[in-house]
Amino acid sequence: MALAHVVLTSGRSIELSDVRLSSTYGGMLEGYPFRRWNDLTLERLLKSTEKDRPSVPVHLVAPVRELPDLPAGGFGPVELLPAVTCVGSFTSYPIDPERESVLYYSSLTVVWFQETPDIPSGEDADHALRSICWDDAARDFEH
Repeated sequence: MALAHVVLTSGRSIELSDVRLSSTYGGMLEGYPFRRWNDLTLERLLKSTEKDRPSVPVHLVAPVRELPDLPAGGFGPVELLPAVTCVGSFTSYPIDPERESVLYYSSLTVVWFQETPDIPSGEDADHALRSICWDDAARDFEH
């Protein structure tokens, strides 16, 4: 059973079957977020997600990077990513139109960021999440 359905801008409907939400800066004990810190955080997140789910492709929805009007520290200007990090497993009908949807499905693990812990749904999901080019990023699997 799906947790939510998201309608991509292409018109394809995808189902969210599993999601992990975490605080983007929950592990930061001191200091402040800056570009290099965020880049390393994204790299580690992608590598760990690929390791956890080796058979399913992983796609990163590029996060919005905010540069608040705060004084720069020793590592440069403050750069903030949205507050909630999301890793979700999505499925849909097969990419290959020749494949029977009873026997095949397409799947993709998506990493994205958002400001609230709300589960994305329908056409109200964030535009960047809805803009995924599913046919290029996902892969078909046999049931």
